[in-house]
Amino acid sequence: DEYVGQTSLKENLKVFVGAAKLRDEPLDHVLLYGPPGLGKTTMSMIIANEMGTNIKITTGPSIEKTGDLVAILTALEPGDVLFIDEIHRFNKTQQDYLLPYVEDGIVILIGATTENPYFEVNNALLSRCRIFELKPLEKQDLIRLIDRTLTDQKRGLGNEKIIIDEDAKNFLADMASGDARSVLNALELAYLTTDKNKEGKIHISLEVAEECIQKKACLLYTSDAADDS
Repeated sequence: DEYVGQTSLKENLKVFVGAAKLRDEPLDHVLLYGPPGLGKTTMSMIIANEMGTNIKITTGPSIEKTGDLVAILTALEPGDVLFIDEIHRFNKTQQDYLLPYVEDGIVILIGATTENPYFEVNNALLSRCRIFELKPLEKQDLIRLIDRTLTDQKRGLGNEKIIIDEDAKNFLADMASGDARSVLNALELAYLTTDKNKEGKIHISLEVAEECIQKKACLLYTSDAADDS
């Protein structure tokens, strides 16, 4: 219920997870498909938590050799959840090696991909997975996320004295284009780079928000240039 957005997906997952718990059976394997920054990893942790199972999180690019995958799979206990981000980065050999563990239910696979799984994941794995598509967040979802971040004292910035103008909030939500990670990164950058005023508060105005987006673009450009070199 705390997960922002994806109303239809959440309702489907409640039924899906609830049915597995009611039958006292392991969860079916899952593929989460959608643009970056929507919380696919977070959703996988929620699913594992609801099922009361351990979860191992890894990424496709981090598993360069099949031997790396072997080490991960052999370390898991039966019924554990293996979450693989960017599963589309797995080559055919890696996907084929993973298949028996999925087929025999030794692990519960939750894969995430920004690519169309029907083109990037082999048919044998696809046929054993439930596919759930995530959509870009609505503007009101992003504004809700901003508000919650600024008031949440445990997981957000609620302990800081931050005020944000409505036009700044709308601007950040518009610029994020449905990407939750983008809006949170921009908000954090605004917080970290804005000096406190005379009252000891950080005031995020529209001007500050616009400057923040420019800084964020510069950071991304610098990072990409470094990667290219």
